[in-house]
Amino acid sequence: MTLRIAVAGGTGQAGSEAVRVARERGHDVVVLARSAGVDLVTGRGARDALVGVDVVIDASGVSPGDDPTAFHQAVTRTLTETGKDAGIRHLVVLSIVGCDRAAGYPLYAGKVAQEQATQASGIPFTIARTTQFHEFATLIWRMGKRGPLHFAPRMRSQPVAVREVGEHLVHLAEGEPLQRAPEFAGPREESVLDMVRAYAKAAGGGPVLPVRMGGEFGRAQRDGSLLPGPHAKLGHQTYAEWISALG
Repeated sequence: MTLRIAVAGGTGQAGSEAVRVARERGHDVVVLARSAGVDLVTGRGARDALVGVDVVIDASGVSPGDDPTAFHQAVTRTLTETGKDAGIRHLVVLSIVGCDRAAGYPLYAGKVAQEQATQASGIPFTIARTTQFHEFATLIWRMGKRGPLHFAPRMRSQPVAVREVGEHLVHLAEGEPLQRAPEFAGPREESVLDMVRAYAKAAGGGPVLPVRMGGEFGRAQRDGSLLPGPHAKLGHQTYAEWISALG
């Protein structure tokens, strides 16, 4: 059955992959992003964009300087309040594995707030928690630069291919609301420090030094709290395969 699917954050990493997959499967896709004339924080343009939409995938992400909790609460409010008027039947929300176990970190606190607002909205929903994308190593490489050196946390992760996340989100959008989908992760656990070092080698960069993060989030990084549970659905592409594909 062909659906009209709106993708919030449809120009971002996971959102653009969801847009691509949905179009490949023959669905009618609406991109909800500022570049498409829709501001999900203020609600500008959302009402017209959601006319006739069956399912919304919320893959929106914060920009530098945003307060994650305020951002996700505002976006969820726009999508659910406007979505009710438009007759949305299903809201699929991209979240993060373990966000509730490290909610002292602002990005994770924002995801918890997004989940809670979704659950209280009255719209049938599916929360889709995934692990970090392979591209997380690129982000850490850039953010951890201090002069000629780069730093990366001692962190356990089970990174997943973002294109597989896009496929996962569309698959959930095509089905019935689950409230909570099985967690989605990559095929095996990795050390983030080793991931960043492998990326640095592939990119021709310099040394990467370990850093030990403190507090609740630092403990969660190291103790496995951000890893998927035993019933998670696993993707296929390994981090090593992703590095090799950078070519």
